[in-house]
Amino acid sequence: MSVRNTPVAKGFTLIEVLVVVVILAVLAAAVSMSLAGGGGERQLEREAQRIEALLRYVCERAEISGRQIGVSFDPEGYFFSETEPDGWHAIKDGELRRRRWNAAMMVALSRDGIRVDTSISSPEQPQLACFSSGELTPFRLDLSAAELPSSYRIDGSPDGALTLERRDATP
Repeated sequence: MSVRNTPVAKGFTLIEVLVVVVILAVLAAAVSMSLAGGGGERQLEREAQRIEALLRYVCERAEISGRQIGVSFDPEGYFFSETEPDGWHAIKDGELRRRRWNAAMMVALSRDGIRVDTSISSPEQPQLACFSSGELTPFRLDLSAAELPSSYRIDGSPDGALTLERRDATP
């Protein structure tokens, strides 16, 4: 009896390759959907952290430069201004340039428990100020976004201390 040597197939068949591609596509879709679902939450968190970091920087810059630096919030976003001999002037470029809100962002600013109107576009006087003495206008800034269960709160105290707190909605 003769033994016939049949060649052994090496590699993958087209069907095996297609099955692997389909599995990878399903996994990629699941990962991107899970990341997209948390996108608004991450944007809100990043914006709160950005504002806190900029406020810290502004207060340090005011103390070092010996000039007051103000912060103004309006429906479009927020901007910084410096005192000049003839009044407050907006800082137009650099790290303290005007920042725009995300479309879904909601902002509530209060000082001493009294709500500050942020619906005025580009107010002449800043709503908050960092002073050259290291002091800060005490404030509370609440940031939220439509249909997100959590929000962020930034509190500023007169001694210049800032705190950022995540606040989860209670059912």
